[in-house]
Amino acid sequence: MTNRKKEHVELAALARVDLKDIDKRFHYEPLLSGHPSETPEPFHFLGKTMNVPLWISSMTGGTTLAKKINRNLAKACREFGLGMGLGSCRKLLDNDTYLGDFDLRDIIGTQQPFFANLGIAQIEKLLEEKRIDKIYKLLEKLNADGLIIHVNPLQEWLQPEGDKIRNAPIETIEKLIQTAKFDIIVKEVGQGMGPESLKRLLQLPVAAIEFGAFGGTNFSKMEVMRSGKKQPVYDEAFTMVGHDAFEMTNMINSILIKGINVKCKHIIISGGINSFLDGYYLINKCSLPAIYGQASAFLKHANESYDSLQNFVKEQITGLQMAKAYLNVK
Repeated sequence: MTNRKKEHVELAALARVDLKDIDKRFHYEPLLSGHPSETPEPFHFLGKTMNVPLWISSMTGGTTLAKKINRNLAKACREFGLGMGLGSCRKLLDNDTYLGDFDLRDIIGTQQPFFANLGIAQIEKLLEEKRIDKIYKLLEKLNADGLIIHVNPLQEWLQPEGDKIRNAPIETIEKLIQTAKFDIIVKEVGQGMGPESLKRLLQLPVAAIEFGAFGGTNFSKMEVMRSGKKQPVYDEAFTMVGHDAFEMTNMINSILIKGINVKCKHIIISGGINSFLDGYYLINKCSLPAIYGQASAFLKHANESYDSLQNFVKEQITGLQMAKAYLNVK
């Protein structure tokens, strides 16, 4: 104890904080809870069981590193009770060359939610060709719980080899829902969505909306950078258009107040979530059952090693438990 007190004296000046740095999103209530237990409480989400309100958002596709990254992520899902969305599974529609990069169900187990992923341009094409059976085959070979549709008109526009989207994505989604007998999640890829898009989606029987909000990895900006050449002024301008996760959460709440017939069941808040406190704040602000998702942070640690990923997830879980014990959202 003497050594501890000595250290306190030596560090007192360095440990001072500035009032401008205080996180004003929360009421700190130190009297109302003991330290949390080390075991998270399971809950139901997307028809499965999760232990932590944390979603591994879609990222890697058929790259040379995808197998290592995805397998590390799948191991974390199983160990900690997380949910996971795959990166684009487009390459699996016509052959199984890259199936090993995505075939993760045996690693994840059957309890956690696990979703395949296709772009809105692929869905549009499959509908036009009357080949929806390809989606069923994809879900079957992956033993996935459903399909994430990533809606990315700006990315496709800016991508040198991007696909042409001919129809309004909401019309394509509505058409798929008419025949689909699997769960569907709809997400953006870094720009987020405005109130009219959210309103239309909330009225559809989709399993979840994932924000893919502005503030995280922005695939439109990525395509501009990837092209390696000077872009037209309008391309650069559009990379800075969008809605952040805080704004979108408020949009959802405002729409619900208006009393529309909401058929969407869940929200995955992703895009610009930099810490467990960001996630904890937003899922508690949201009026629909919500969890939060991250992509680039998971990618960084999964690519490094499983130990790095494991420590990252443990820190998130401990932070969430402490927040639940002592923080009330204002």
